Amino acid sequence: MGERGIFNTAPLVGGSMGVPNPPGDLDPVALENALMETWNEEGTFEATIEARRDRASPFTFLEGPPTANGRPGIHHVISRLFKDLVCRWKTMEGHVVERKGGWDTHGLPVEIEVQKQLDLMSNEAIEAYGMEAFNERCKESVWTYEETWREMTERMGFWIDMDDPYVTLHDEYIESAWWSLKRMFDKGLLFRGHKVLPYCPQTGTSYSTHEVSLGYKEVSEPAVYIKFGLVDDDASVLAWTTTPWTLPGNVGLAVGPDVTYCRVRITEPPAGSWDGRGGAEVGEELILAKDLLADVLRHQIEVVDEFPGSQLIGRAYHPLFPDAIDRGDSESAWTVVAADFVTTTDGTGVVHTAVMYGEEDYNLGMEVGFPAQHTVGMDGAFVAGTHHLLDGRYVKDCDSDIIDHLTDQGLLYREHTYTHDYPHCWRTDHPLLYYAMDSWFVRMTAVRDEIMQYNSEVEWAPEWTGTKRMGEWLSNIKDWAISRERYWGTPIPVWICPDCGHEHCIGSIEEMISMKTDGSPVPPELHRPYVDDVKLHCPSSDCSGEMVREPYVMDCWFDSGCASFAQWHYPFENKDRFDGSFPVDYICEAVDQTRGWFYSLLAISTAVFDSTCYHRCLSLGHILDKEGKKMSKSKGNVVDSWNHFNKEGADSIRWYMTTQSAPWSPTNFDPNGVRESYAKMFLTLWNVYRFHADYAALDGFDADDESGYVAVSERSPLDRWVLSKACAMAEAYHEHYESWDFHKAGRELEDFVVNDLSNWYVRRSRRRLWDEADSNDKRACQHTLHETLLLVCRLMAPVSPFMPDRIHRDLVGSSVHLADWPVGSTLVERSLPPRDYGLEQQMSLVRALAETGRRVRVEEGRRQRLPCRNGWIIGGPDLADFHEILAEELNVESLMTEDDLDRFQRIVLEPNRKALGAKCRSDLPAVLAKLDTADADSLLLEIEAGIAALAGYQITMEDIEVRRTERDGYSAATLADEDFGDVSLVLDMAVDDELMSRGLARDVIRRIQSKRKELDLAVEDSISLSVWIKGAGLADEDWAHVQSETRAGSASLNDGSAPSEADSFEVDGIAVAFSVGQ
Repeated sequence: MGERGIFNTAPLVGGSMGVPNPPGDLDPVALENALMETWNEEGTFEATIEARRDRASPFTFLEGPPTANGRPGIHHVISRLFKDLVCRWKTMEGHVVERKGGWDTHGLPVEIEVQKQLDLMSNEAIEAYGMEAFNERCKESVWTYEETWREMTERMGFWIDMDDPYVTLHDEYIESAWWSLKRMFDKGLLFRGHKVLPYCPQTGTSYSTHEVSLGYKEVSEPAVYIKFGLVDDDASVLAWTTTPWTLPGNVGLAVGPDVTYCRVRITEPPAGSWDGRGGAEVGEELILAKDLLADVLRHQIEVVDEFPGSQLIGRAYHPLFPDAIDRGDSESAWTVVAADFVTTTDGTGVVHTAVMYGEEDYNLGMEVGFPAQHTVGMDGAFVAGTHHLLDGRYVKDCDSDIIDHLTDQGLLYREHTYTHDYPHCWRTDHPLLYYAMDSWFVRMTAVRDEIMQYNSEVEWAPEWTGTKRMGEWLSNIKDWAISRERYWGTPIPVWICPDCGHEHCIGSIEEMISMKTDGSPVPPELHRPYVDDVKLHCPSSDCSGEMVREPYVMDCWFDSGCASFAQWHYPFENKDRFDGSFPVDYICEAVDQTRGWFYSLLAISTAVFDSTCYHRCLSLGHILDKEGKKMSKSKGNVVDSWNHFNKEGADSIRWYMTTQSAPWSPTNFDPNGVRESYAKMFLTLWNVYRFHADYAALDGFDADDESGYVAVSERSPLDRWVLSKACAMAEAYHEHYESWDFHKAGRELEDFVVNDLSNWYVRRSRRRLWDEADSNDKRACQHTLHETLLLVCRLMAPVSPFMPDRIHRDLVGSSVHLADWPVGSTLVERSLPPRDYGLEQQMSLVRALAETGRRVRVEEGRRQRLPCRNGWIIGGPDLADFHEILAEELNVESLMTEDDLDRFQRIVLEPNRKALGAKCRSDLPAVLAKLDTADADSLLLEIEAGIAALAGYQITMEDIEVRRTERDGYSAATLADEDFGDVSLVLDMAVDDELMSRGLARDVIRRIQSKRKELDLAVEDSISLSVWIKGAGLADEDWAHVQSETRAGSASLNDGSAPSEADSFEVDGIAVAFSVGQ
């Protein structure tokens, strides 16, 4: 057994495989399709979970639910990749990683799609069509592309249970969401208020940010500067607005406390004609920001006073429309207040505030106690009592009349046309109104400290997503408006009694049934319009009213934010499953979910459970085109992932996406990069595996044959080196995984496979397997390849699950996904080969010397296959174990060590022209001529002795520069090694007929081997060979070497003339033709 126990390569499940079969050429698509069938037939995914069940260590993953009413795109591939990668990795570490799929089935995109299909462009149209019928169409729509999603998910190798997913439209899920809302209600966290939203009076619908973005238009509208006359003062505060229709609703003016304001007096009328309505009298006094005087005023003025905005705070002014708003008990109505959003970039530095018609207005009004009353109804018309000129009229038709009225009152300073982008209804093309809508809120401000604490406990990747993007946003958290005036969604389970005003939140189906009136039907499902028909008995004492449900549905983010518990229908069932999976260990979505799903999960868990929802969150960067631009159909730069699935395969696209950039950085997706990943990583790995398997098949090598095992300690330094490098790579790979640096891990593994394993180990080991006789060295090489390939496959499997599984199955008879993580974990043992750092250092120097030798040849113009008679290494460690390898790499007949570098060098004395010129002046040419012909060694001795003279001038060390160079016939280079200091390499550059013959033989061999590959010949196939050479001879032993290396069963040299169809090439003026037959 030797040291076999140190490097355990036994799989978790599986048995002896025996001698591998030659794998043939790589067809990634066929390979992956065959494996998908195998996985389905064997139930491999399920087996990976059950195989770890005994360890009882769950690692819980929560799927961010996609919506199946749209096709999956390339961005879904990258998010599903990183979900799958981590889950596969944690599975191999020994955890039970169950992965439940999910579908997000409610929300705006679904309604929009159905409205477009049915041409229903208003709420009235939807209700005329029938809410029940409309919602049925929505329910059908959400499954439009389910099969497409399933196909993409399976094709890319994302293992997740899509046969038993959680679905947000199912009653069980909705009931759990109701329960969570009732918990908030009982805690006093659910309340009714207003939220300013873009609203279309024509359709009676408020819009989300997504819908608003569909309808922006450039418009030119009237903007006005209005004079608000101060109480007990002759001056007016000047404010600017681009929405004159909001002026009847004005209840306050906002200033910046630290902004400098001026009180100015009109001294002269404006020069030239006045453009538009408005004006000011000479002697009239106005107040506005100092920085905006020149931009706003058209009159000649004098500055009466200058002061900070803080001096204006609390000053009262006269309402523009005295009857429009009822002051009520507000003490702050029609006063100047402070606001941090006031700037001097435009306007007057004073912001007109109409509480119900702007988000900042509303928040400020709630903060300072302005009256919150509408002057505009839901139909977009001014309500009765606003003003006799305006009552009952559509607000956008009244702008000019409002301006006329204010002009007549002397309250308009001036007007101008303002061109800007303004949101319009995507359905009706009418301008939207920003309107304070009735809404239900979760009082997140009450749990601000708690949610910030739980956020800080999450392991965010990258860290700054949690501390900056999420953390800073949470520090300014606002109450969450969770209700929507929609039809398709989870109904808000709040009923209100119209008689006494009592509010009641339902937390279960059972509770609803127990409270419903006798005349109310039992709803067939928990959607509108069925739950709207349910009336409840008012539980208030002395009230016999029938409670009516609030006609809202939940924000779909609230829906998906309940997934951690609603997927289990908790608390109504599956308590054990919930307890064992909450908080979840891992979630992963794109960065734009930070204030979407990431937030809603955390917000609900904080409010309901007083707990975080997840321990780790990977926030992904967006995927862009290869130029770094956003993908869009109109630009024609959208990537179809199936184009790559069906060419290079899913492994390649997954590997490319992983290694291209950090997960959280934007990924510039270049299709050529996928092709390069396939060629560089996957073809290389396949060729290494094929090299091993082909020769193993020829030799009958069986890795499980104990009698043929060679202990690692008894193998060659080359074998021990590659295993040590594999160990080092695996440790670094794992560290990168732990740090979420999957891109660095992938690059580390790729560098090992391409440069260490293929370009060095396999290339240096080929001859070891060519010998048909059995030997310890040959078996050691095969065991090393076998062990290294298994290690590579196990590390690579989480990223690219297909090819590693195929190779692993071929080598040991079981799926790589049932194997343990080689680096080990708290649950599985480490199974890495021994590390030999000293050996790695030595081989690093050997490879550096080989590269140095190639560079020396290039500089000397000597082709690589033309051997050198001798080579010498001067300095550094004893590399005797590697002389044979290095001699072959350097292509030298004999490689030796030497202590004295001077043996190969001569001294060259160069003139210091500046020093000699000053000394010799007009005699400088004669001195230089003497220096050029002098014996450098003798002259240097004389200079050092102080007796040197040239052309009558004494020469000192200051007059020359000493340089060492190689003697004729030698070429050298020195490299500075960080471990061993300076190490020099010297090559004998002399050429003779014997060397020319050997070099020519090697060129011929290379061309014939390429021809064998082109003819797709098997390793063991022999050929018939004819060679014709003009301009040089080939020694008998070199010709024999050509025949042996190319497996020529029959061969002829210069037999007759070369046929025209023969392959040919030329090297150093020597013409060579050859013909290969079978």
